[in-house]
Amino acid sequence: MTRNILGGIAVVALSAAVSGFTAYTLRGREAQPAASFSQLFEQNPDSWQMASFSLAPGQPVDLTQAAETSVHAVVHIRAMQHGRTETVQAMPDLFDFFFGDGRGRERQVQTQPRVGFGSGVIISKDGYIVTNNHVVEGADEITVKLNDDRELKGRVIGTDEGTDLALLKIEGDDFPTIPIGNSDDLKVGEWVLAVGNPFNLNSTVTAGIVSAKARAIGSNAANGQAANIQSFIQTDAAINSGNSGGALVNARGELVGINAMLYSPTGAYSGYGFAIPTSIMTKVVADLKQYGTVQRAVLGVVCNDLNTSLMMNDEDESVKEIKDKAKEAGVQEGLWVREVVEGSSAAGVLKVDDIITALDGKKIHRFADLQEMLAQHRPGDKVKVSVLRDGEEREFTLTLKNAQGNTKVVKNTGMEILGAAFRPIPTELKRQLNLGYGLEVTGVSDGKMKEAGIRKGFIILKANGQAIKNVEDLEQVLKQATQSPEQVLFITGKFPSGKYANYAVDLSTED
Repeated sequence: MTRNILGGIAVVALSAAVSGFTAYTLRGREAQPAASFSQLFEQNPDSWQMASFSLAPGQPVDLTQAAETSVHAVVHIRAMQHGRTETVQAMPDLFDFFFGDGRGRERQVQTQPRVGFGSGVIISKDGYIVTNNHVVEGADEITVKLNDDRELKGRVIGTDEGTDLALLKIEGDDFPTIPIGNSDDLKVGEWVLAVGNPFNLNSTVTAGIVSAKARAIGSNAANGQAANIQSFIQTDAAINSGNSGGALVNARGELVGINAMLYSPTGAYSGYGFAIPTSIMTKVVADLKQYGTVQRAVLGVVCNDLNTSLMMNDEDESVKEIKDKAKEAGVQEGLWVREVVEGSSAAGVLKVDDIITALDGKKIHRFADLQEMLAQHRPGDKVKVSVLRDGEEREFTLTLKNAQGNTKVVKNTGMEILGAAFRPIPTELKRQLNLGYGLEVTGVSDGKMKEAGIRKGFIILKANGQAIKNVEDLEQVLKQATQSPEQVLFITGKFPSGKYANYAVDLSTED
């Protein structure tokens, strides 16, 4: 019992001692200040030496200044197309075959308003903006939102489908702009920024490098007429829906391209973006402001990229001959001329089987190179064309012409040149004349239609082979005709008496 009592006293004493030590320790800790992160985690002192350097020089290139200056000149564009009343024709049923004209009944449909979004770049302090044609095409109302959240009404100065560019104007002064750089100086591998408004996220900046230049998306074969110009700057800077019309900027903050499209299997960014170079943009928007339409020079040749032709079948004797000539001269790149368009810039100077190697001393690797170079010229300009002919290098000076085969200024011709008023043919008249569509001439004044002999009441059915159902159809055909070499509108139609007639409307104008 004595041992048990002494053992219990010892345990109690030990517990008390431990409790006292614990209490002392806790009281001592409560008295100390809280430790900082650096006191608790000791770091390698070398990391502080690395962190003492400025971050900007440590990057591959400092893009902060370029981003800061460019975002203020890139705007958000909202293009609205109002709802319209359209006439649609239903599929014919059994009753239409037995009791009608067999074409099905027509009904009026009210379309819903449509809104599209994109970007634009302010290129002058008085409010001129460049964007893509597809951003504003068909728009009835354009709203431009600046980086400082101001919203202004925009109006279209001119558009060009061939380059997918458009020039807009907002009212005001002292707007921020981006310095215009020379896209010809860009190098593959150079850092660039894509600035725009993807998914309506204003002032978004992404970075990448120039992946390729003079990139064409489509066939290598091309002809001498005015076609869609494809000579893009390819970049891997992220571009998405809403970036169209935005800025491609180099590391110095200079505008070098207008973002136009994205190549992706999903429709969202997962590949490459393509921008229209400023070497093309500056000339196009200058033409749109000065003339209302682009003064486009064409060489007038049908040609193939030589490097593609060299991979063609040797069984073709002409291909084999060209291969041999190119091999003898040590030429592997250029444009193999397959046809020279009569009356064009090249007529009487270039020949079939010539290999075009350079324009004004700049080498031509593919047709996109020639497109980009010609896009910087106007009809009437003189250029030097280097060709390989019969194994010899030769150089010729050409005077460039337009698609009409002359050097005159092409005017922005509108419907007023026709000197007539129109309306879609009324339903009752359609039934009487057994017509499915048509555009009625409701009045004729001084103009091209009066000169051609077209009178009031005439119903236009086709123009240049295309069915004319409304004024928009005629306007589109007229636009195409004024840009063609013939500049003629061949019209087929019918009078209310039932008599058919054909007219040739001369659209040419004197300067």
